[in-house]
Amino acid sequence: SFRSAAETYGVAVGYCLSGSLLAVINKWAVTVFPYPGPLTALQYATCVLGVLTAGRLDFIQHERIDLATTVRFLPAAAMFYLSVFTNSELLLHANVDTFVVFRSATPIFVAAGESLFLSQPWPRLNTWLSLATIFGGSLIYVAADRDFITVTAYAWASAYLLCMTVDFVYVKHVVMTIGLSTWGLVLYNNLEALFLFPLELLVMGELKTMAAADDDAAGSYWLQVVPPVALSCIFGLSISFFGFACRKAVSATGFTVLGTVNKLLTILINLLVWDKHSNFMGTVGLLVCIGGGILYQQSTVSKPDDARD
Repeated sequence: SFRSAAETYGVAVGYCLSGSLLAVINKWAVTVFPYPGPLTALQYATCVLGVLTAGRLDFIQHERIDLATTVRFLPAAAMFYLSVFTNSELLLHANVDTFVVFRSATPIFVAAGESLFLSQPWPRLNTWLSLATIFGGSLIYVAADRDFITVTAYAWASAYLLCMTVDFVYVKHVVMTIGLSTWGLVLYNNLEALFLFPLELLVMGELKTMAAADDDAAGSYWLQVVPPVALSCIFGLSISFFGFACRKAVSATGFTVLGTVNKLLTILINLLVWDKHSNFMGTVGLLVCIGGGILYQQSTVSKPDDARD
């Protein structure tokens, strides 16, 4: 029906806008508030409070929190937390283009992971060709990224790639078998990730760094910090909702195509509003990666259970 189609297009547009803007907003946020752990914790808290408040007001419906489901979901939440945390660290130490390239390369490792651990068939020849295209684009980008290459940036990029690969393979299994609704997934995912924040704070030592910065900070500093951090929290809630809603509204292949649209929009926004982006050859390599992603998604049309973004 027209209403159903309008709702589908609505959540698709919401997901594309949320995803494409969030990377640029997060880059802005970690530039003025260089504490990835607290930033991600604020995003989780916003999601949890938003879901609980909307549920209390009967705007939405979600499952009650119980111990058994919490324990089952904990490994998935831990991987989600590590993925978002390494994402923020990568954006702190590198430009948005580097993030997009490594994000685009995840299907190479996810394809192998699904075959090894989820009993999926090995990709076909045309799928491997598309993955090779992604890898080739990554090599072009890295060769052209000399001005931005640092050991720290690429260490976090490698950690991000590893976490995202495990996230896609393991969390896909959990989400498909745990039986939670969309809002239930959003609630459990963000609530349990929030519980992990104190551990990360102790490991990374960001509390002492924040305390020292607070002692020296003037009021104008916090005026610069609040807008991007608040926007990142709002868009974190937005992509949590639209991401899960979109998975339910469109096919897995459609969802992965939307993920590619997100990357294209992110590049366009980054070129327009941010001065720290790659040169011409770097952008060519980045577009080759995305082209390989499109070919990859087309090659998996016959496997509708593969939900990757």
